Amino acid sequence: MPRTARLDAPDLLQHVIVRGVERCDIFGDDNDRSRFVGNLSGLLVKTGTECLAWALMSNHFHLLLRPRSTPLATIMRRLLTGYAIYFNLRHNRSGHLFQNRYKSIVCQEDAYLLELVRYIHLNPLRAGLVKDLAALDNYPWSGHMVIMGKGIMEGQITDEILALFGKRKRKARAKYRQFIADGIAMGKRAELGGGRKMTKSALEELGEEPYDARVLGSGDFIRELQQRRELVADLPRTVEIGEIVTGVCHHFGIDAEILRRNNRSATIAVARGVICYLAVRRAGHSGVEVGKLLNLQRAGVSVAAERGEKMVQSNPKLLALIDE
Repeated sequence: MPRTARLDAPDLLQHVIVRGVERCDIFGDDNDRSRFVGNLSGLLVKTGTECLAWALMSNHFHLLLRPRSTPLATIMRRLLTGYAIYFNLRHNRSGHLFQNRYKSIVCQEDAYLLELVRYIHLNPLRAGLVKDLAALDNYPWSGHMVIMGKGIMEGQITDEILALFGKRKRKARAKYRQFIADGIAMGKRAELGGGRKMTKSALEELGEEPYDARVLGSGDFIRELQQRRELVADLPRTVEIGEIVTGVCHHFGIDAEILRRNNRSATIAVARGVICYLAVRRAGHSGVEVGKLLNLQRAGVSVAAERGEKMVQSNPKLLALIDE
């Protein structure tokens, strides 16, 4: 099945999540963790990549990265391949260590930077790897300890985070720690980890705003990304809805006018789904726009898009309908 292209361009804030295959542990002991952090630190320094937050769990890890000149894909390939070879040799195992592809979510900095730092650094506490905030302050496998001045990880950017809390480091650290403490009662915020669910109420809140599962940010932020030359192929916005409707109708041999009718034909349902998927998820149009053409509510467009995605996965040639 075709995979959705990652959004990979310089200076984008990326929340990266990597899990072990079949959720197996990817760190056997502190020697493994130390090796991984050493590899990560070396890559950050060598590639000039900035790390704003990180946390190692048992079967997965989180990174908040801002790649500068080296693509995220290159950084992650080197990091994961090198560590997997080491881990397999040390633990006398073979085969894949990591589950499928890593997940990367482009994040809007001004709205989500601090929230992501808090979310990532609270993971060890929420998972029970440490018992309280005092223990988290000294947990060596998280960037929180580094920001608190209790450890060093070359490549992690701490001054930028502390500067958001004050000019003097001592007071800034105290305010930062209180910010982390305030997040404990908030519970796990799934949307910050790429687990945003498009419920009916969530869709209604979006209104006419564009949505992309690869992006954590506002509609305006998505529109800004759509203007970036490096992302044009992955965030197309040049294909009009009418062109998509015409192409899909031609493909399925149906008349466009019938799409607005209350027709329960399986072919019509599939065509609507493909149009919704291509127009909303691939071409960046709003669900409201598409819904008006197909006589569907915003939530109905989302449901149809899910159906359409499966159809496109089974017939990748349909993607040619939005190719420039």
